[in-house]
Amino acid sequence: MSAAGTPKTIMPNSFVYLRDVDPTIQQDMRYAGSDNFTGGPVPGYDAPECILVREAAEALKVAQADIKPMGYALKVYDCYRPARAATAFVVWSTEPDDPDAKRTHYPNLSKSDLFPKYIATRSGHSRGATLDVTIVPIGSAPSPAEADHVKPEPCTEGDPADNSLALGTGFDCFDVKANTVTKGLTPEEERNRQLLLKVMSRHGFQNYPKEIWHYTFQPEPFPDTYFDFPILPLRGSGSGPSDKT
Repeated sequence: MSAAGTPKTIMPNSFVYLRDVDPTIQQDMRYAGSDNFTGGPVPGYDAPECILVREAAEALKVAQADIKPMGYALKVYDCYRPARAATAFVVWSTEPDDPDAKRTHYPNLSKSDLFPKYIATRSGHSRGATLDVTIVPIGSAPSPAEADHVKPEPCTEGDPADNSLALGTGFDCFDVKANTVTKGLTPEEERNRQLLLKVMSRHGFQNYPKEIWHYTFQPEPFPDTYFDFPILPLRGSGSGPSDKT
């Protein structure tokens, strides 16, 4: 293993594709496309795939089995994040605002307010045990037609393209309303948040209080290492890229 804090650029055997562990967990990998706060694909996301350390993926599979009898499924928005992506976010912060992205994702803040409160210059996602997750009705799917258009409302009003249960905001909403405990939620939104929090907590995931969708599996297998291998397409059935070490 590399020294603490040193990026590793080849996917280790300790990481797995979530699709190999549990293909029933939905994947809506926002940073591999344009439906995110940067407005385009993020460096390192060469495929819309969730990769995690094996322990986190296996725990998520158990959480999925836990919630399935209720008529729900889990859906991930982001999992392992290459270190280069966090660097790209910092570069993005120096560029002029995109009015549409600002209106949607950070309507009440400036870019300078996002670091490090909401966006870390070195992300825990790069350690492989952190993910962004929500709950969806079994059999539902996001609406591509809606996602292809500029969202008509700020994220504080939700996301009409998403199939997530109502949580009070859309994903990647940089606002106090995205805090796990916040004011201004409906009883339904409160119930849905508590369901997500309880299911994830039961299976070893700790919530980040500023983002209801953000969870880290504990204990982290690599608490001091930030990886930088790219997220590549899954090759074949039941296996990832052939250049693992």
